[in-house]
Amino acid sequence: MEKRKLGNSGLEVPPLCFGCNVFGWTVDEPTGFKLLDALVGAGLNFFDTADVYSKWVPGNIDGASETIIGNWLKRSGARDKVIIATKVGMEMGPDKKGLSRSYILQSVEDSLRRLQTDYIDLYQSHTDDPATPVEETLEAYAGLVKQGKVRAIGASNYSASRLSESLSVSQDKGYPRYECLQPDYNLYDRAEFEAELEQFCIDKNIGVINYFSLAKGFLTGKYRSEDDLAQSPRGRGVKNYLNDRGFRILAALDQVAKEYDSTSAAVSLAWLIARPAITAPIASATSLDQLNDLISATNLKLNQDAVEILNKASAY
Repeated sequence: MEKRKLGNSGLEVPPLCFGCNVFGWTVDEPTGFKLLDALVGAGLNFFDTADVYSKWVPGNIDGASETIIGNWLKRSGARDKVIIATKVGMEMGPDKKGLSRSYILQSVEDSLRRLQTDYIDLYQSHTDDPATPVEETLEAYAGLVKQGKVRAIGASNYSASRLSESLSVSQDKGYPRYECLQPDYNLYDRAEFEAELEQFCIDKNIGVINYFSLAKGFLTGKYRSEDDLAQSPRGRGVKNYLNDRGFRILAALDQVAKEYDSTSAAVSLAWLIARPAITAPIASATSLDQLNDLISATNLKLNQDAVEILNKASAY
């Protein structure tokens, strides 16, 4: 499996990251174990989660996704074979959110306990916290890196201006810098990342591990009308894609997938993997069959004609 450098972190990752937001939601623990086993077997050993996954499910314990991963790590003994990314900052409860020093230091211990490990490979600010000075956040991370509890840090959902400010503070104070960015980016949702962040990340050698790589499932091709939205718990988030541009993108994906004897999902991910700024798109699966699309995407090399078909259909 190809490995890519994640910014200047020293971490080397495969060209696709598995999104564990489905764990404790549409994937139970036994299925999660099977998926993680299969991923490692295929060389896809980069897993993204967060303390808040999947808090939205009624009755879930805090950190359900991290807990499933931790139980798998204990059972498999595979900690040294995988790269674990998790996040802090989203609201976990009253007065349990943000990027203050005290909250980060509390939250990292909770994540380490749930993950049943003594270090996190990539610890990410899940969302910007305007109420906390950037310096305070980065100082907290610097302490965790020094203690060996965190190997590298990243930012999710940051604007170009806040990411730039954070990099400047890191340089001025000698703190670890954000080595990767996690934005919303896919074949449909292109404009914001490409206009504000794509070239910045290339210039600064910031790794990019984008989420919603399949546009909440729309780019798999299984949602082609409002009648299809009831197929999945995530279906209601797809409605905004059902428009002329969305259908044009699906038609282009159908055309390219037929040419390569592949699937719309695999082609969508292959397009992302080939983008100059992208290190590893994040994608999820809820079954071993779906996992095949993710694995095949890492081996799918689109020619320039195919890329142009997709670029033209998704132009904004």
